[in-house]
Amino acid sequence: MLLLAGCGSVLQQAPGSLAVRNAHLARTGGAAILDLGLDCRLSGPMQDALDHGIPITLRIDLRAGHWPRALTATQRVELRYFPLSRRYQLRELDADDVRSFSTPAYLVAALGALRLNLPAAFLALPPATPLRVSAEIDPGALPGALRLPALFEPAWRLSATDYAWTLAAR
Repeated sequence: MLLLAGCGSVLQQAPGSLAVRNAHLARTGGAAILDLGLDCRLSGPMQDALDHGIPITLRIDLRAGHWPRALTATQRVELRYFPLSRRYQLRELDADDVRSFSTPAYLVAALGALRLNLPAAFLALPPATPLRVSAEIDPGALPGALRLPALFEPAWRLSATDYAWTLAAR
């Protein structure tokens, strides 16, 4: 009985890790840009899925201000591998920004320097506005067979705690 209990813990995969290292709201040429640095380590099953051509999508939520007048934006960033060309891609799903990499390490490292386009409403935020950003894997973007494991298995949990800061004066 003890032997069987020990086997279960060996088979269970450790979860990946995701953390927001830094965030900054910038104005560039009349556009609002979120400069975001993520530290990401994919778990074994996530990396296996990626290496077999299954895209991994991260959902990034930004909130400015307080409820009920909070301004929100959601961006999605897709990590993908193309086996025929042996290239990894990082793509912002709401823009035409696609970057290509030769190794998964370069792909994950690129998450440390994201520039995400935001709605124009973020340009009008007054100084000292509180901001919060969070990031997590989007289980709804996975193929059907992986959605259930993404909801319940620790190896498919990937979310960062909220990162908060105050908008500086311009």
